[in-house]
Amino acid sequence: MINRRHIRVKVMQSVYAMQQSKNDDLLKEEKFLKHSILKMFDLYVLNIQLLVKVQDLAAKKIELSKKKILATAEDLKPNTKFVNNSIINAIRESVSLESYLHVNKLENWDLDDEYVKIIFEELQKSDLYQKYLDTVENSFKVDKAFVIDFFKEIIAPNEKLAEYYEDKMISWVDDIPFVNTWVVKSLSKQKPNKPFLLGSLYKDKDDEDFVSDLFKKTMLHQHTFEEDIAEKTPNWEKERIAEIDMILIKMAITEFLHFASIPVRVTINEYIEIAKDYSTQKSGYFINGVLDKLSKDYLSLKKIKKIGRGLL
Repeated sequence: MINRRHIRVKVMQSVYAMQQSKNDDLLKEEKFLKHSILKMFDLYVLNIQLLVKVQDLAAKKIELSKKKILATAEDLKPNTKFVNNSIINAIRESVSLESYLHVNKLENWDLDDEYVKIIFEELQKSDLYQKYLDTVENSFKVDKAFVIDFFKEIIAPNEKLAEYYEDKMISWVDDIPFVNTWVVKSLSKQKPNKPFLLGSLYKDKDDEDFVSDLFKKTMLHQHTFEEDIAEKTPNWEKERIAEIDMILIKMAITEFLHFASIPVRVTINEYIEIAKDYSTQKSGYFINGVLDKLSKDYLSLKKIKKIGRGLL
């Protein structure tokens, strides 16, 4: 499921896009923001389905080998450990996966099956695959460990697959690392003899509402924050502050003043970490300094009102 940090990243990107385009249609941009997050679930599902499609290809090749005119003993009696992998079979039989694929018409691996072949070829060449086929033990534990490693070592780092995803939807570039972690967590939670269930996009309704609330409140109040920011950055002209830094500071102020349940220190730490990934090398230090000064001022003026103990 999407976490609060990735929600913040998505909101940051939408605020930036809106400012760059000089667009003032808040509802349209909010709709696109929600669509972008929803499409993350497509990426999650495609990665999981890819496991099944690679297994299908392996089974197909086994059947073709059996029909060779000069079939070898290995062709006639192949190693079926991979095609019988219990966790992939549980994914194959997943009602939630099949329903999502059908409703959302996700046919990527049927239309672009060359990527299934690319992944299978990489798998076949790997020591991981040969070691798995040679393992005498047949158990859910062994199957599960292999599938997790298969995803982490073969699928997740594949550059051609990443390029394919980027071509399909540009916002997936930033989503891929997060979604890969999400897939591994889903696989890790799978239990023997239990149906495979897709994860939830949001943890709860609060997280879903957080998307719209943070975006709209940042956009609606951002201009009123600029005077406060200028006061705390006397040696910096507005134009000299990196655009992403300015957006992150405004989002943080929005959380200080309009999100009573989020502790001040949590907000500061979250935006410092986002700045490290998406802005300049020194942005984390800069944002920490500005937000620390602003939060202390807001607290002294009683502008920050948090609910619950230890939230300040």
